[in-house]
Amino acid sequence: LHSTERSCLLRELHRFESIAIAQEKLEVAPPSPGQLRHVFFHNALPFVGFGFLDNAIMIAAGTQIELSIGVVLGISTMAGKYCQIQNYLFLFSCFSSLAGYVEALASRLGLSIPDLTPKQADMWQTRLSAHLGKAIGVTIGCILGMFPLLFFGDEEEKLEEKN
Repeated sequence: LHSTERSCLLRELHRFESIAIAQEKLEVAPPSPGQLRHVFFHNALPFVGFGFLDNAIMIAAGTQIELSIGVVLGISTMAGKYCQIQNYLFLFSCFSSLAGYVEALASRLGLSIPDLTPKQADMWQTRLSAHLGKAIGVTIGCILGMFPLLFFGDEEEKLEEKN
């Protein structure tokens, strides 16, 4: 840049800096109830998907481990539960990569980021709304993810008949 361009840029930067300093001193209004609902649903929807995938896959895989490896090796129920716990730990580590896909799907469904200022995003009301959305979302997802339990009653009865 030439010296005149540098001085013009420096002047504009100082102007933006003074505007930013002035805005910091202004009191920011707390988020509206509509904004808090948006924050709630923005955080809840991906966690519904995560809870659903987590519970459904873990129930299906855990039951299959108990019914196949447990029966073949003749291990006790407690040892079968230990194998399930190992399976849960493995699958939970895999879910960290699935969370990104669930969030990408939520954004494709039109779930936009709430329009909040940085100060509003850091307020206790916003954080509470976000945490409640995550907790309720994963709870609903886990409840919905229990659907594999509807299909396992017959297999356990057949297994008991064989013994």
